[in-house]
Amino acid sequence: MLTILGQKSQFCDGVSRRNFLKIGTLGMAGLSLPQLYRAEANAGSKLGHKAVIMIFLPGGPSHQDMFDLKPDAPSEIRGEFKPISTNVAGIQICEHLPLMAKMMDKMAIIRSIVGATGDHYAFQCLTGRPHQNQPAGGWPSIGSVLSKVQGQVNRAIPPFVGLSPKMGHMPWADAGTAGFLGVGHAPFKPDGAGRADMVLNGVTLDRLADRKALLQGFDNFRRDVDASGIMGGMDSFNEQAFSMLTSSRLLEALDIEKEDKKVRDAYGKGDAKNRDDGGPKLMEHFLVARRLVEAGSRCVTLAFSRWDHHGDNFGALRQDLPLLDQGVTALIEDLHQRGLEKDVSVVVWGEFGRTPAINKDGGRDHWPRVSCALVAGGGMKLGQVIGSTDRLGGEAIDRPLQFGEVFATLYHNLGLDLTQPYLTDLTGRPHYLTDGYQPIRELI
Repeated sequence: MLTILGQKSQFCDGVSRRNFLKIGTLGMAGLSLPQLYRAEANAGSKLGHKAVIMIFLPGGPSHQDMFDLKPDAPSEIRGEFKPISTNVAGIQICEHLPLMAKMMDKMAIIRSIVGATGDHYAFQCLTGRPHQNQPAGGWPSIGSVLSKVQGQVNRAIPPFVGLSPKMGHMPWADAGTAGFLGVGHAPFKPDGAGRADMVLNGVTLDRLADRKALLQGFDNFRRDVDASGIMGGMDSFNEQAFSMLTSSRLLEALDIEKEDKKVRDAYGKGDAKNRDDGGPKLMEHFLVARRLVEAGSRCVTLAFSRWDHHGDNFGALRQDLPLLDQGVTALIEDLHQRGLEKDVSVVVWGEFGRTPAINKDGGRDHWPRVSCALVAGGGMKLGQVIGSTDRLGGEAIDRPLQFGEVFATLYHNLGLDLTQPYLTDLTGRPHYLTDGYQPIRELI
């Protein structure tokens, strides 16, 4: 296994976060579609398959300073930002999100996400479930579910790609976990420093085939003595790894230089360095995500910057909100221009919200009682706000929605049947995709 480490960053819990690439844990799907799911719900699809792009805002973004401003609240609650009108009558958002305001008809805001744990833990955003009382092996992330249930679109393209930087030893990691689905459905995590490892570098295809045969021989022996069943997931992993090495399609998808300069400029350039004031601001990842789903990925996750603003909340947001504004709107506009707005669902959110009251350091602390999300694409009914909070932004008073309901909507957009037990854990117990949650009716 090859591990390549990247830059560090840190949250308020003191845990360091590092980028990494593990060649030994490429997230690959099997060679054929699972028997449980063969029909793509893609009638009239230009892309040819359905996909999800999840933009995770690590650290917990301040909902009342982005999409749920409270201009009539006391000064210690409302903060420094003013709301501006959008191109949808009656919807206002933060003044530092002017690009989103101009295309709010292509988005929907959820102001009433509830049920967060309050820890720096992206598990709910990646799985739709709480991390407590998990089955043996743990719950899989949405990308791993799609890899298992829907399989791969192209043998050379991982169905689940995580562009998110590694976030320390915590179970939520960077792009999510395959849980009980196993290594064969874990996310593939490309890293700039590790791109060369996806190139043969002088190894001929004949020599590669010899090495493949030798590896299979060792795997057959290990599989015979494996009592855990983990080796069963390695077949698809190995096949996908070799397919990647013998095809340039993945590298081409990751290479944004192949895009027209006007498109690249629309997405902009960010800051790849981790500093005390935030995590990496990789604007290029928004464009790479679009290129990957076009190439055949079913799910791409990315993490943008760092939103754990216990101090200088407004100074940090003045830097990051314009960048997020540019990246998200460039992605959504790009999807529309390419006719992919019905094929690709986009969700932007973090692990929890922030406190209504501003603390003595000019920051907001953790607030799991309510948070927000932005969704787009997926053929959803957009140009609306769902849910509301009280006058201080501290409690959901209308249409409280669980993480699982957002996931039910995403799975619905992907054409999956929520009444079918697609998943089986390590004990053989079947599981539904959302354990009873239904799609958000306002969106479908």
